[in-house]
Amino acid sequence: MKHVKELTRPERLAPGARVAVVATSGPVPEERLQAGLDVLRGWDLDPVVAPHVLDAHGELGYLAGSDADRAADLQRAWCDPSVAAVLCARGGYGAQRMADLLDWDAMRAAGPKVFVGFSDVTVLHQAFATRLGLVSLYGPVVAGADFVKSARAQESLRATLFAPETVRTLASAGTALAPGRARGVTLGGYLNVLATDLGTPSGRPGARGGLLLLEDVGEVPYRVDRLLTQLLRSGWLDGVAGIGLGSWRDCGPYEELRPVLADRLGGLGVPVVEELGFGHCDDAMTVPFGTAAELDTDSGTLTLDKPALR
Repeated sequence: MKHVKELTRPERLAPGARVAVVATSGPVPEERLQAGLDVLRGWDLDPVVAPHVLDAHGELGYLAGSDADRAADLQRAWCDPSVAAVLCARGGYGAQRMADLLDWDAMRAAGPKVFVGFSDVTVLHQAFATRLGLVSLYGPVVAGADFVKSARAQESLRATLFAPETVRTLASAGTALAPGRARGVTLGGYLNVLATDLGTPSGRPGARGGLLLLEDVGEVPYRVDRLLTQLLRSGWLDGVAGIGLGSWRDCGPYEELRPVLADRLGGLGVPVVEELGFGHCDDAMTVPFGTAAELDTDSGTLTLDKPALR
């Protein structure tokens, strides 16, 4: 199995940049979308909403319109030379259904640009790494409740987009689950999607040599155990260099979840840092996937070698 490699960093944004907002997964609340667009305009960005962002699937109410329309919106936005970044409107469920409808050759030919989203969007972060070789940003969605109400989450994304050299370190609010220091290239995201993405055409083959960043929401401890066990049994975690844990909102009391994390991850013999403050949590920080970094449990930090964007 190959080691996780550094990926190409897209260019940072400049004031006045046009950014496209797309719905890759679940239906988007219009009021929150408008609030998120106002935040982007306040940053002197020019947000353009894709045609099907507010669609609803006629029969499957958990989807923002048809798979074909969601894929077309993403591909059209990515291939538009006037668009500097593509931001997801929300997570939910559905990105897996449209990932194989995208013309990855056409998207690769369009050149690098910034891609932002989290949660269910993890499947696309995996594909952007394997199909396009690009660094992507695991950060808030435009119509996310946690984004529109959190000045800290907004500032983390804004700084990453415009001045990424100012946000090269994430500091833990917790303790070390397993001590040590490790270097590697960042990858990961939403545990549930990483487990269900195993064996797919665009999924990463493994985490060997990487710094794996993991989080989840709404999974009780035994289901977190099941998901981690799937990654272990499949060999996907073989050779991982270190692990940074984000939020575990609604995954049961943390004092019940922590032994599960320790049991499943402690045997890997690598550093594991808790509570790095990304994912489904208040004031979530933006983290890049595909960049070299150092994880240090003594200082409780994840420090990027280079800014996330050029």
